[in-house]
Order: sequence, then structure tokens, then C-alpha cells
Amino acid sequence: MSTLLPVLFALCAALSNAVATVLQRKAALSVPRSEGLRAGLMIDLLRRPLWLAGILAVIAAAVCQALALATGPLTIVQPLFILELPLTLVVASLLMHRGLPRTGWLAVAVVVAGLAVALAAASPTGNRTHVALDRWIPALVVCMAVVVGLAVAAVKRPEGRARAACLGAATAISYAVTAALMKASMHILADEGVEAFFTAWQTYSFAAVGAGALFLLENAMQAGPLVASQPALTLGDATVSLALGILLYEEHVRAGWWLLPQLLGVAMIATGVLALSRIPLTRSLVSPDEPRAGVEAP
Repeated sequence: MSTLLPVLFALCAALSNAVATVLQRKAALSVPRSEGLRAGLMIDLLRRPLWLAGILAVIAAAVCQALALATGPLTIVQPLFILELPLTLVVASLLMHRGLPRTGWLAVAVVVAGLAVALAAASPTGNRTHVALDRWIPALVVCMAVVVGLAVAAVKRPEGRARAACLGAATAISYAVTAALMKASMHILADEGVEAFFTAWQTYSFAAVGAGALFLLENAMQAGPLVASQPALTLGDATVSLALGILLYEEHVRAGWWLLPQLLGVAMIATGVLALSRIPLTRSLVSPDEPRAGVEAP
């Protein structure tokens, strides 16, 4: 039961994020293109009801994620967000009134099965509630340095898959750091009360990093196809979160021969994600010549 509750909250969060991704993607395509990371993009999006609906879904996802992290290990909660990609395509197919082909459903099943195999083999344990500052500092410095590097690399590339992938990866790291900080804040709230929560540096840090992640996400969604940014986002979030759970919260995963089924699960996930990226519905989510606001279609 102790594991079931965070799993349920995490699944609800993944579904809410999938809905948010589709709504925000559609809204991002309705505003003018930009060659750099344009701050005015957020102002334009605030005028789009569809984007605001996506934000409500983001808030619902954040609440579910906070509850999941407060009750379960980072190494269980965050990997479940891999399901965002198949859920995003399912939600997109419903909103576009186009069903997934059989190969799409098979790929979804492979991703789900791969995740189940990997998590069952890893069997994450541990739920540390306090992380010392001397552990936080190097982890935050390294993660934020990589995020800045990816953002700079993205700006230097023309709009397209490479730029979207870089921004998607930067968003993934930011989301993983946000989750690690959010977990610390939720434990502070549960153990020490509301006053301690609002005076803890972790609370303001996860809010700041989360806002930065949202900004990167919006630019990633506008930079290129969803298939380029979403796999980097979902897989990267799970990978970095796994590392942070082990390094910061001293959570444990099985080693030894258990690594074999874990690698099998990861291979299944990668295969399913690659298959999902190739189905026509995925490519139609963002066509390279799709007209956008302020840009004439060729």
C-alpha cells in the first residue's frame, strides 16, 4: 500500500502533463516564431485560452507529483513520467479525432511493459527525508551548468530537431532538479510545518527552477517537432531523477544480475519510444511546413 499511493499519484501527474503538453503545443504553434529564447513568448501565450487550460493541467500535475514525492522515493516516482510520451500521443489522437494505428498501440504496450520490467528489476527502496547542503551544492552546480550549456547549444542551432532536442534535454534536467527539490520541500512541510516550508531555500529553489523549466519547455515545443523534444524530455527526466535519487536521497536499486532485466526494460522503452516517433500521427503533430501565426505557409 505504501508503494501504491505514490504510484497512483505519479500516474495522475503523468496524465495531466500529457494533456498539458498537447494543449500547450497547440498554443505555442499559434504565436510567431523566434530565432532566440524570446521572453515575449510567455506574454503571447498568456493571451491564448488553450495555453491557460494547459497551465491548469500543469498545476494539477504539480499537485499530484508533490503528493507522490512526499509519499514515495524519487527513483519510483520520476521514472513513471516516461509514460508521458505514449499518454501524450493517446491524448493527441483523441483531440485530433484520429486513432493510433496498431503499430502505435503496440509501441505503447512495449513502453509500458519495458517500464514495468525495469522498475520491477530495480526494485527502488529508501525514502530519505533530509539531504545535507554539502550534497545539494555539487549536484545543483553540475545540473545547472549542463542546462545552460544545452540552452546555449540550442540557440546556436537553426530551428529544427537538433534545437528542440537540446531544449528538451535541458527541460528534462530542470524537471528532475525541480522534483528533487520539491521532495525536500514536501518533507519539510510534513515534518516541520507551513512556516518552515515557506522559509526553506528548497521551496524557492524548486519554484525558480520549475519556472525556468516551463520557459525552456515552451521554447522546446516551438523549436521543432514534438517527437524531437518529448523523448529527450521524458527519458532524460527519468534518467537524471534516478541519479539524483541515488546520489542525494541515498535510494537503492538492485545491482548484480538484476542489471540484465533492467537493461532489457530500458531497451524495450527505447524501442517503443523510437517506434512511436515514427508513426504518422506523431509526425503530423508538428509538420515542418505547418503555418504558424505571423508566418506564411510555403
